[in-house]
Amino acid sequence: MADVALVTGASSGIGLHLVRGLAQRGFAVAGLARSAGTLAEAMAAVAETTGARVLGVPCDVTDRAAVEAAVARVTEELGHVDLLVNNAGLIDAAEVPLWEADPDQWWEVVASHVQGAFLLCRSVVPWMLLRNRGRIVNIASGQSVRVNPIYSAYGVGKTGLVRITEALHAALEGSDVAVFDLAPGVVETSMTRSMSMWEGKTDWTPPDDVVAFVAALASGDLDHWSGRLLRVGADDPAVLAGTTPEGDARRLRLRPYGPDDPLG
Repeated sequence: MADVALVTGASSGIGLHLVRGLAQRGFAVAGLARSAGTLAEAMAAVAETTGARVLGVPCDVTDRAAVEAAVARVTEELGHVDLLVNNAGLIDAAEVPLWEADPDQWWEVVASHVQGAFLLCRSVVPWMLLRNRGRIVNIASGQSVRVNPIYSAYGVGKTGLVRITEALHAALEGSDVAVFDLAPGVVETSMTRSMSMWEGKTDWTPPDDVVAFVAALASGDLDHWSGRLLRVGADDPAVLAGTTPEGDARRLRLRPYGPDDPLG
């Protein structure tokens, strides 16, 4: 029986590339997205071209009842989730400083990343623990560890996602369930093309590289990197497989101001 992958934000962009690429690699794939019509068309196309078992489930990942119902349907039709990819997320629409942002849209962006990942993990992880197997990949960003004044909500959301990953990793210690942050580089999507910071960019990250990295994480060969941030394009899975991280490498931490820093 094929391993089951669940990908959020699956109707377009990186999410759709992941659904297609994982299906080509033999996974049975469930894709979640808010846009029912677009999602159905996308999943049907993937099923037709790959011959894989593909399921599209309309779902707002910030809606607890909808997430619980979606995971139940995926489990019933495909089986328990072996690989969860939390990819869904919005971006600051106005590209303005925090005090000029629309409060509702700002919070919607944060919730899409943080609440969405929380609710999916809350529904999926208990079954992974019961079966003592599973991989979770949270799609992070360079904005998880850098500041951009016109994308404050996106930065808060992605940084929060890193903390979720670290908290999960600590709670999962001793099990065969691993969780990773993966920054995908800059893939050309409708979202990235809309961002002023990428205007004129031509050296986009190939989406196949993102799929290959997620597949490498799913294989279990990089489990010793659980709880840490990795980046497509900068990191080579083959090198990571033979490298053991130490201490707080690739974790979100304060940098001491000097040897006498009491918080160092």
